[in-house]
Amino acid sequence: MRKIVLLLLTAFTLMTQAANPFFGKYKTPYETVPFDKIKITDYEPAFEKGMAEHQKEIDAIVNQRSMPTFENTIEALDRSGQLLSRVANVFFALLSAESTPEMMEISQRISPKLSEHSNNISLNEKLFERIKFVYDKRDLLELTPEQRMLLDETYDSMARQGANLQGEDREKYRALSSELSQLTLTFGQNVLKEQNLFSMELTENDLEGLPQSAIDGAATLAKSKGKEGYLVNLSYPSYAPFMKYSTRRDLREKLYRAYNSRNLDGEYNNIPVLKRIAEVRMEIAKLFDKPNYAEYKLEHTMAQNSSNVYKLLNQLLEAYKPVAVQEVKEIEGFAIGKEGSDVTIMPWDFSFYANQLKDIKYSLNDEMLRPYFELEHVKKGVFGLATKLYGLTFTKNSKIPVYHPEVEAFEVRDANGKYVGIIYTDFFPREGKRSGAWMTEFKGQWKDEKGNDSRPHVTIVMNFTRPTETAPALLTYDEVETFLHEFGHSLHGLLSEVTYPSLSGTSVYHDFVELPSQFNENYLSEKEFLDGFAVHYKTGEKIPAELVEKIKNAGRFNAAYACVRQLTFGLLDMAWHTISAPVPGDAINFERTAIERTQITPLVDGTAISPQFSHIFSGGYAAGYYGYKWAEVLDADAFAVFKAHGIFDPATAASFRDNILKRGGTENPMVLYKRFKGSEPTIEALMKRDGILK
Repeated sequence: MRKIVLLLLTAFTLMTQAANPFFGKYKTPYETVPFDKIKITDYEPAFEKGMAEHQKEIDAIVNQRSMPTFENTIEALDRSGQLLSRVANVFFALLSAESTPEMMEISQRISPKLSEHSNNISLNEKLFERIKFVYDKRDLLELTPEQRMLLDETYDSMARQGANLQGEDREKYRALSSELSQLTLTFGQNVLKEQNLFSMELTENDLEGLPQSAIDGAATLAKSKGKEGYLVNLSYPSYAPFMKYSTRRDLREKLYRAYNSRNLDGEYNNIPVLKRIAEVRMEIAKLFDKPNYAEYKLEHTMAQNSSNVYKLLNQLLEAYKPVAVQEVKEIEGFAIGKEGSDVTIMPWDFSFYANQLKDIKYSLNDEMLRPYFELEHVKKGVFGLATKLYGLTFTKNSKIPVYHPEVEAFEVRDANGKYVGIIYTDFFPREGKRSGAWMTEFKGQWKDEKGNDSRPHVTIVMNFTRPTETAPALLTYDEVETFLHEFGHSLHGLLSEVTYPSLSGTSVYHDFVELPSQFNENYLSEKEFLDGFAVHYKTGEKIPAELVEKIKNAGRFNAAYACVRQLTFGLLDMAWHTISAPVPGDAINFERTAIERTQITPLVDGTAISPQFSHIFSGGYAAGYYGYKWAEVLDADAFAVFKAHGIFDPATAASFRDNILKRGGTENPMVLYKRFKGSEPTIEALMKRDGILK
């Protein structure tokens, strides 16, 4: 009887494993993720098995009797954990793009286990001994630049994750890193939950000033919620147009306060969470004898230390703030003239009056451009940019499973027809999707021991204006820019041609990762690019030359103000991550002190940035938000090279692909950049682009 029971249990286990899509080879085109086969109950068993298999692989590396070598230790470690990566890449991507309460619950259960698993590896003394043995002999080994980078990164990563710590410090690191994992997860989930709580119902009388596209969007949103009339919520496609066009100052204020008071109190209060995140990071840094977390984090960046970060931020603030102050004064003067009385420009007024002034100065606004930015045309234009620059083609494949009916999957091929990878696109807001836009991978690129190239599957996720009952999805200029940005990240992943998983694609220094994305944005003001796709969705008329000229002229409008706003985020990030003691008292007062140098419009009581600042408290940009401005210097400098030779110049594009996009993190970013340009970047190109330098 016992034997029968055991046999039945074994059979049941095998059946369960066979039924779990993560456990076998995907029987889909290009072995893409079988989203249609994955059930919510599949994730936890897959995580558990993935961790168990990964641990066995680590044990095999540690327990082998042979002398440590680059191949049997460093390479073996980098290639380990494939099942765990497979399930984690899917789960956490969907946790951001297609979340459910059940997935949130799973994430809360699995996150501590993943943290413990990671710590068990990074704190494995015998494993580190083998790594250190190879590292100490690095100058005697005949390694390629990529192999040397992998060795250096492996050693440094282990050391920075506590491998060199002893005794109580090791256990303290283990506890702190586990706590941090849970805290960052909670922070991000709180932001999503709170955002979904608020909506503002509108009547016909509340619609004054709104363009038809915004009215249709509000009607569509209300209908989707089973309500009559009109609805505005805190998703960007809903929030931004209302703030820009509504003549109802009282409602703009209400919406602004709702948006900027998220997670300040109540059930999803993030203040204690973010304070503890900052404290835990500070405590981790001190374990490594660093004065603060920024110094700990910045060691492996182009900036190298906080002094260089502050140098850049302060340089830009000094150059841009006086111009930004004048920009705000001009808008205030315009508002006073328009209203016939003194007007103090509050944050909920800025977008409204700035848009009107821009319209008058340049005869340009979003509604003039929307008809030329129909999503399907924009898609062709953005994909077409990669065709012109790199010879890539994109073909929709409806046989590839997707995780939501609105998601599309495309095969990507090189000019010679060679398969490059898969890209998924996910454009519209949903309740289960966090705000913002991002790129991630379901599968990265690498080469196995035999040189077989595993090609990447990437996804770009956005929150664009939805189609309405009367019109297709017509994007704003900013939304098209966002599309180009995330597509730049995807090209960094798709065009990767490296050997090791941990160095492929976007696995580069944080202040380098935004170069490919921000570089792409430059094309949106180029007539030669716009002419290829920007046609009126009704008439088929190309975007008029005079409208393109207006785009170029208006491109510098409030550029200084926008820069100072970015500097606000950068300085706030650095403030939270340069603390050397827990922040006493009020976190909001701490925030205001940190950003007071960048404030041009009045601060509003009851609002704050930090409680919703997902980039730094849950999104991997801690002590790294400056990277957007750092990369902006790089992208302006790089595009100046293209402008000098032609924006679609094949030789320049080939150099950018070969030296930047293909190389991942295989060499120091400055080495790669200098190989592309021939010299280091300067801030001159950025300041000229923004009109700060004439």
